Amino acid sequence: MVKAIAVVTVSDSCFTDPAKDTSGPTLAGFAKQLFPDATLHTIVIPDEKDIIERELLYFSDEANVDLVLTTGGTGLSRRDVTPEATKAVIHRDVPAISVAMTIDSLQKTSMAMLSRSVAGIRNRTLIINFPGSKKAVTECFEVVKPVLSHAVGLLTNDEIEVKGTHDKVQGFVCHHKHGMANSCVDISKVAFRPRESPFPMVEMSEAFAIIDEVMQQWSLSLEVVPIGDSLGRVVAEAIYAKEPMPPFPASMKDGYACISSDGAGVRRVRAALTAGDAPTMPLSFGECVRINTGAALPARADCVVQVEDTKLVSASEDGQTELEVEVVVPPRPQQDVRPIGCDIAMGAVLADKGAILDAAMIGVLAGAGYQNVTVRSKPKVALMSTGNELQEPSELQLKPAHVRDSNRTMLRVLLKEHGFDSIDCGIAQDEPTKLVSAISTSLSQADILVCTGGVSMGERDLLKPVLVKDFGATLHFGRVRMKPGKPSTFATCEFQGRKKYVFALPGNPVSAYVCAHLFLLRALRQCCHLPPFLAIRVRLAHAAALDARPEYARATLRYPTTDDLPKATLIMPNQCCHLPPVLAIRVRLAHAAALDARPEYARATLRYPTTDDLPKATLIMPNQCCHLPPFLAIRVRLAHAAALDARPEYARATLRYRTTDDLPKATLIMPNQSSSRLLNSAGATVLLQLPGATDTTTQLEPGAVVTAYLIGRPY
Repeated sequence: MVKAIAVVTVSDSCFTDPAKDTSGPTLAGFAKQLFPDATLHTIVIPDEKDIIERELLYFSDEANVDLVLTTGGTGLSRRDVTPEATKAVIHRDVPAISVAMTIDSLQKTSMAMLSRSVAGIRNRTLIINFPGSKKAVTECFEVVKPVLSHAVGLLTNDEIEVKGTHDKVQGFVCHHKHGMANSCVDISKVAFRPRESPFPMVEMSEAFAIIDEVMQQWSLSLEVVPIGDSLGRVVAEAIYAKEPMPPFPASMKDGYACISSDGAGVRRVRAALTAGDAPTMPLSFGECVRINTGAALPARADCVVQVEDTKLVSASEDGQTELEVEVVVPPRPQQDVRPIGCDIAMGAVLADKGAILDAAMIGVLAGAGYQNVTVRSKPKVALMSTGNELQEPSELQLKPAHVRDSNRTMLRVLLKEHGFDSIDCGIAQDEPTKLVSAISTSLSQADILVCTGGVSMGERDLLKPVLVKDFGATLHFGRVRMKPGKPSTFATCEFQGRKKYVFALPGNPVSAYVCAHLFLLRALRQCCHLPPFLAIRVRLAHAAALDARPEYARATLRYPTTDDLPKATLIMPNQCCHLPPVLAIRVRLAHAAALDARPEYARATLRYPTTDDLPKATLIMPNQCCHLPPFLAIRVRLAHAAALDARPEYARATLRYRTTDDLPKATLIMPNQSSSRLLNSAGATVLLQLPGATDTTTQLEPGAVVTAYLIGRPY
């Protein structure tokens, strides 16, 4: 079975302008049509032998791609070096593939004699060179299409694929009926089932360490995505500026472009330049050009004089044209001018390998002329629920003794919220053979399987024994000292020649929700090399009863101005693991509430004062329109000194949290945060609210506490 394919376009012109690439997308479309379940990587590179070799080695040795298809660079031109690069990396030739393509092409054009395509094998990867034209790619792919699946099956030891092809070739017909695989788990001896869990209880720190260590074995692969679809993705290769920004000397203010050596005095106003105008004539001494912010300075101009530092001397009778102005304050060279490359120098690093693409960074790439970006691929996640009592949420009528499955929907949306797609694999019955079939189907489609239910001590909790006995899985942990989610399980197994990862979470919806945050998202972020979630210190707004196990309680935050720490209020004091029905209770309003002409269902939080029989209800917002709430404001400690501007400033910064301090440390992205340089916003997780400077205070010292607004997505 072909799991991953890479299509590599080799062309100087396409590398410069990816829109010119027609053969690459054509080849990628054919490959995806033939292998719809395979992960597809596409990349455009120049005709450089070293770069071609590097990409072929990466896809073969690191990304473990099954099939690499190159297009372009196979002719007689001096720059056509794809065959040489391919020969340098392959271990064995497969000459018949190239011969077959050549024979077929010669029947259509004699120019096929000039093609030097190579096909070969490196490790378990098949590499095939295709010509560079869309027409030739279409014709040649039809030639090799019948053998690709079998060839990859031979290389990857896919016994099912190989046997199926051999049987077809040899005319073999099987007259036996093949049902689903039987399970090795015997559920008939109910009385002798274990009365105590055979799995040791691990601490949360140990469970986290196990997940981190195991998920480091994740086989990393790359893909190329449009920058508009790259939000939250991790950059796979450093990205460099292909041109300076700004590409011309630009005005920082509205005013007049001048020659600084002219000093103060009267200037003849020659013309006007607005942003987007290209100046055609150099400036002469004694002249100036009216200019807008962002416009290009004409040649010889080396400064901009703001409007406030000039006086009108003469104008046309209709007042539509300035003829002369007086420069009142002598200008300095480079005054209010952004030099070429002052924001981004030619060849500067725009994004380091491992950087997370946020809105600011994507804006930087767009401004730098990038249409696509190479990122780390995300694992495929399959979601499956287990339980004889479950039915689909779409079923309107509940069956007797059944409940609708909420876990798959909840987990799918949770994963989507954090930037991950998922595959819905339905509900599996609590019967060993059916469970084996459902798990097999799920593992064949995904890298990570997330199951809910079937992991506790009930006689129909079969997931753990089925994983161990039928799939030979290694259970890295099967119980965790935590609440909720004690029976949470993490396992790995080999399936169809690939390592698979399984998270078996409790079936209680809240347990599944909490454990998905703590375990599943941690593993997915590890796969993508995303940092762990930010942890902050908060102050409890009320008493909280403690369980014997460490508990992960769900709460809301509010930020009082009288405290450096936000206040945390538990959603419900008794946080059981079941989703309760909609409960109607009587509450006492904590404040006045305006009434609408219509009955209104207002959103509120509750607190339970000991002096009252009724809980106190506080509206989330007094005016409950359909807007999202404001950003959460927290208090943070500056990691370094910060110079203050005359105006209050909202500086872009990142946070880190030390266990020795209640407050997280804030570090500015760049010390001098120019408003024209979007790079100083890339990667920011907070906006620091810095006060305006005064006569006595021009900077904040390290350790100063300021307010920070949490911004962006939880990458």
